[in-house]
Amino acid sequence: MRQLPFKLKSLAGLKWARLQDGVRRSALWILLLALVVTLLGTLVWLAGRYEASQVQSRLERDASETVADVRAGLTRNIQSFQALQSSQRTPASWQLSAGDLLIEHREIMRLEWRSESLEVLAFAGTPYHGAVFERLGRSSAQADVSLACNTARRLSGPAYSASYFMPQADGLGLEFLEMCLPIMAAGRLAGYTVATYALQDVLAEFVGKQLGRGQSVSFTEADGTRLAMYGMRSRGSRVYVAQQLLDLPGNTLVLRLESRQGTPAFFPNLLTALVTAMSLALLAVLFLLARDMRRRLKVEHDLGEALAFRKAMEDSVLTGLRARDLDGRITYVNPAFCQMVGVDAKDLLNHSFPSPYWPPELAETYQQRQAIRLAENALPREGHESVFMRPDGTRFPVLIMEAPLINAVGKHTGWMSAILDVSEQRRVEELSRASQDRLQATARLAMIGEMASLLSHELNQPLAAISSYATGSLNLLKHQAVGKGAAPELLPITMSANHLASDMQLAMGRIAEQAERAGRVIRSVHDFVRRRDQSREAVQPRALLEAVMPLVGLQARKLSVTVVIEVDPACAAVLCDRTMVEQVLLNLSRNGMQAMHLEHSGSGRVARILTLRVRPGRSIEASGWVEFAVIDRGEGISAEVGAQLFTPFFTTKLEGMGLGLSLCRTVIEQHGGRLGFEAAQPRGTIFSFTLPVALPTGKH
Repeated sequence: MRQLPFKLKSLAGLKWARLQDGVRRSALWILLLALVVTLLGTLVWLAGRYEASQVQSRLERDASETVADVRAGLTRNIQSFQALQSSQRTPASWQLSAGDLLIEHREIMRLEWRSESLEVLAFAGTPYHGAVFERLGRSSAQADVSLACNTARRLSGPAYSASYFMPQADGLGLEFLEMCLPIMAAGRLAGYTVATYALQDVLAEFVGKQLGRGQSVSFTEADGTRLAMYGMRSRGSRVYVAQQLLDLPGNTLVLRLESRQGTPAFFPNLLTALVTAMSLALLAVLFLLARDMRRRLKVEHDLGEALAFRKAMEDSVLTGLRARDLDGRITYVNPAFCQMVGVDAKDLLNHSFPSPYWPPELAETYQQRQAIRLAENALPREGHESVFMRPDGTRFPVLIMEAPLINAVGKHTGWMSAILDVSEQRRVEELSRASQDRLQATARLAMIGEMASLLSHELNQPLAAISSYATGSLNLLKHQAVGKGAAPELLPITMSANHLASDMQLAMGRIAEQAERAGRVIRSVHDFVRRRDQSREAVQPRALLEAVMPLVGLQARKLSVTVVIEVDPACAAVLCDRTMVEQVLLNLSRNGMQAMHLEHSGSGRVARILTLRVRPGRSIEASGWVEFAVIDRGEGISAEVGAQLFTPFFTTKLEGMGLGLSLCRTVIEQHGGRLGFEAAQPRGTIFSFTLPVALPTGKH
């Protein structure tokens, strides 16, 4: 029974000790929590005070800069007023200049030019407001103007009056400020320039563009009376205010800058950061281990994917890849290279010089070349060509491009080569070269054919003329022998010996002339086909027509066509290849006569008239050109035929070759002119072309 109280005391003491320990730990936790809360509160309060001081400092700085901006703007205006009075002006001219100045400065309500006695000589009002002195009149501010001008005269510079309120017609009012600037001429007072400022517009023009959102600026008096304000007035408990004095000659204003910027609430962010730090302290190790494990698995997976992708790429690429170490031993080859040389990879790896795919006759040369390249440690990257050999002895050309092989740490460990089999490329080049040779041969044959066609076409007329004159000469001799008259195609001749000799001499001269003409045609066509520069000379248009008239007249008599020549005397000489242009005139004239002959064959009621017309260019652009026209009275040219009339080998004649008009256009275009056709009225066709006028000597 005596031990029971002792046990009870022991249990009570243990409980009391545990209670004390619990209370002590709780107190420590409470104390720690209190310290943390106090620390957090102190940090938040200090951060708020610091932020508030920063905001106030920025606002003070902005206010100081704003005062400087207002003072600078007023100073610039004074310079403008001085420029306004820099020269002798009449009131009318001063008023025009003042009006222009008021358009640029919205803050100025009125500008006045006053005499020494403050009498208004000229004035101008702002175009942005109505009559600002309409209700009380300008005389109501005369005392302020006088005070400002007296101060300005005393200071010999600009002076400002005290601000005053002026009611407006709309029921509102504006706060005005007078500025007086004395005008000095030869050292004496010559008058005053008085400017009336609206304080609210001064704030809007000089400060308003720089105000941020949530800020307002105002002018106040020393006692805090607000005179003018720009921006929305700030209200609430978190309003920051900065004041700066605007000291002007004769007046002092207070500029007040208000901002609604408040101290940011840092407490939630700081508390969250502390709680997050204590929570992450317990899980940091597990998190780091988990992240490290996850990164390692990801890296291993990515490495496996990269190796698989590189292997697939190396196996599928058609370019042979080969790697060598610094001693020249092969350390890597891809399947494309093995397939190219016909040797397995196991037989190539660790193989040094000479390589098994080198031709025996070139092995020594290749080995010397490789030794030189490896010794230089700088291989050219443009590549070089070589010849490889397959096990069956087949040789094939390759293009080898080599570059240094650099490992992950930047160390040079060997050489990497890319090998291309260029057998197919060489075969295509040979085929292309052979095809090019065949094309050149075909082009030369085509040129020969074109030259032959041109000669056959252009020689028809001179040869036909030679044949006609030779036939006429034979007829003359024959008729002279039998005592009959001359051939009807020639001019009437008598049977006397003298007349016969004269006619024979004329005929032989024409034959020689046409033979010479045929030679010139051959030379001109030869130069034309070879695209050489033809010799050109200044020729009178009438001389060109007279040169072709014997042949044109001969065919005209056969086809019963009357040839009319119209040459404008104002036409100047043209610069041309005479022979080729004569052929153009002959071709066009012959085509016109044949068109009328085919249409009117069997009927003589319609006149067959071929007109050869020459006149200067009809427009300003054609002032340096002469226009030749061949006009017939045929049935004309249909739209279908006209669309392909100048196409080579197109013709509507059974015996035609289709080259005449095409060659004519080419000849004219080589002279820089243009060949075309149009319908004639009331019927027929006009073929016309232009030739350049020959410049006088020394102007070519």
